[in-house]
Amino acid sequence: MTAKATKKQTSAKKKNTTSEQKPVHKFNLEDELVKNFGFSGFKENQEQIIESLLSGRDTFVIMPTGGGKSLCYQLPGLVLDGVAIIVSPLIALMKNQVDLVRGYNSNDEVAHFLNSTLSKKEIREVHDDLITGKTKLLYVAPETLTKQENLSFFSDLNISFFAVDEAHCISEWGHDFRPEYRRLREMMDQINEKIPVIALTATATPKVQSDIVKNLGLRDPVIYISSFNRPNLYYEIVPKIKKGQTDESIVRFIKSMQKKSGIIYTLNRKTTEELADILMANGIVAVAYHAGLDSKLRTERQDKFLNEDVQVIVATIAFGMGIDKPDIRFVIHYNIPKSIENYYQETGRAGRDGLEGKCLLYYSHKDVSKLEHLMRDKPLTEREINAQLINETVAYAESGVCRRKVILTYFGEVYSNDNCGNCDNCLHPKEKIEAKEQVVQVLQVVKELDERFATEYAVNILIGKLTPQVKMFRHENFKTFGIGKDKDAHFWNSLIRHMLLEGLLKKDIEEYGVLKFTAKSLEYLKKPKSFKVILNNKFEEAQGDDDEGKDAVGGAATDQRLFDMLKELRQKEAKKKNLPPFVIFLENSLLDMAILYPTTLEELEKCQGVSKGKAIKFGKPFVELIAKYVEDNDIERPDDFVMKSVINKSGNKVYIIQQTDKKIPLEVIAKNKDWTINELLEEMETIAASGTKLNLSYAIDEMLDDDDQEEIIDYFKSCETSSLEVAQSELSEFDFSLEQLKIMRIKFLSQYGM
Repeated sequence: MTAKATKKQTSAKKKNTTSEQKPVHKFNLEDELVKNFGFSGFKENQEQIIESLLSGRDTFVIMPTGGGKSLCYQLPGLVLDGVAIIVSPLIALMKNQVDLVRGYNSNDEVAHFLNSTLSKKEIREVHDDLITGKTKLLYVAPETLTKQENLSFFSDLNISFFAVDEAHCISEWGHDFRPEYRRLREMMDQINEKIPVIALTATATPKVQSDIVKNLGLRDPVIYISSFNRPNLYYEIVPKIKKGQTDESIVRFIKSMQKKSGIIYTLNRKTTEELADILMANGIVAVAYHAGLDSKLRTERQDKFLNEDVQVIVATIAFGMGIDKPDIRFVIHYNIPKSIENYYQETGRAGRDGLEGKCLLYYSHKDVSKLEHLMRDKPLTEREINAQLINETVAYAESGVCRRKVILTYFGEVYSNDNCGNCDNCLHPKEKIEAKEQVVQVLQVVKELDERFATEYAVNILIGKLTPQVKMFRHENFKTFGIGKDKDAHFWNSLIRHMLLEGLLKKDIEEYGVLKFTAKSLEYLKKPKSFKVILNNKFEEAQGDDDEGKDAVGGAATDQRLFDMLKELRQKEAKKKNLPPFVIFLENSLLDMAILYPTTLEELEKCQGVSKGKAIKFGKPFVELIAKYVEDNDIERPDDFVMKSVINKSGNKVYIIQQTDKKIPLEVIAKNKDWTINELLEEMETIAASGTKLNLSYAIDEMLDDDDQEEIIDYFKSCETSSLEVAQSELSEFDFSLEQLKIMRIKFLSQYGM
């Protein structure tokens, strides 16, 4: 049933798996809509959904945030005899829904919730209203249904239907799995197995859809799937290189939004507090919101945001469920979310009025590692599921194709446009590479693997990587083993991702991640044709960490195109001068250039890590490129911008120079400033990069012998990237720590960067 449904996605008008439902009831729904809610007409397929439920059919509704799901069960609940029982996972969401229904009705008893927050007296009052028939909508937590006394009580009531809101919670593959949802069918059967059920969710992949139908025991349900496309939302991925740079980028962006409302989502409570403080220090009215605050304060801050006394709310994912603020103009993800479902739901809070909504995601490899680390103590099955969900989010972030297409394909919806015109990849498209021959090779590998393995394994076969798993299955003897070794894993991953988007491959619904053929696959093998692919972004420099230090300040790559051009120029200049690229300018210097657009050497000196001497020595081709770029693209340059940090940094440079001249141990220098060693080294690197020599030999000699120092210096003389992780990998036989490499790079900059 579900598999059929997922093929019929596209829009609300192509909505269900059965023929059009005929009204079999006495209600004039348009009149009831006006009477109960004051609305003059239904949205999209709301009316058909309501007709289905009123006819007594099990009904499954997949409708994006803001599409009007609640009305689909609220209106039938109000007009039918008896009481509708609505299962909801969040207490705050229940209260919000009850308040909304009561706001439309003169009778407060029309809607109640029943959960653990109520006193015995309040529970009795709810029971009385249910027995007398005053209550039409009863919101319950799933746990409420598991108590035997409640089951007995509900069994004696006249129940019109069950509604299961946030139905994705029933699936382990859903973004908010709740084990108690698994027992709902059992509980509903105990009350009355004949009562119709409506299940509703805003986000569901084909796999989750299948789980919902199966686990809720929906009987021949009518399935309505609205389009997941939100054409008014703009999607962009920004590499997170350093904390301070990210903070400044966010401040600049919010200031450009001219006091419009927005949400910033972070991974932990500490970051919400720190970031809210930084925004406040820079004239942006912001508050933190997380589960560690008491409920009164959370409610107060939520109300301030809704009433526009606060422009920005910096929150963990605890914020936003059931929040109905239609004019949120931007949603920023400070950390990568756990799944595309999470991302879609959270970004979906922007632009619910159909007007502008900007969605920025700051991407860092370290954030991905943190998410994976959080899973370490989970059961094996849960770890595997979460790992695959994280991988899908990473693939989205690194994808070089239309972001809208990636999102919609993930939810099983066909999006035929190659360029949506409203995401970073479509506005700045990358060059396409012909991959006709390579597509055939992928299909040959998947075929020889008998369609039983996922992408990573297929890529290992293509590049001829002899892993323990390959050895176990003896797949090194395959004809296709190593067939694509002329390309790297990054290329093959990009190509397979592209093939999935174009329907040349699909992922199995039940065996999540396993590559399967489609009708298009067989057709292509018979008659190959031109297939152009865009390679994924590598984001090699996206190594930012939230714990790098509160007061680091830098620029940010708000103009990605210019930033890429500056990196390319740096590469050319480095080869010309026979120096590593980072000696010319550090990444954070290029990032500032991509924001400030300096067109003179004097203006260039305002960029982080650029001294007067450095500007004179290396700056001329950079300011010339920027000046031409500004003219060609008619760019209005920003006014000088001073980022205010929460902690005063004045005197740090002088202090570090004085302490190192006195040969004070690095641990002592850091401790006196309440820095970590990494924070101190970051400060030192910026100082050295700007053209100031630092005498660190005394500290380095304690960490490394002369031969090791020489080995690292030789590496830096010829390296192509500033990534220390790459350096560590390429020098793996020596087992150098990142700290050792960092301090040697500072020495290298002091020696060769003048």
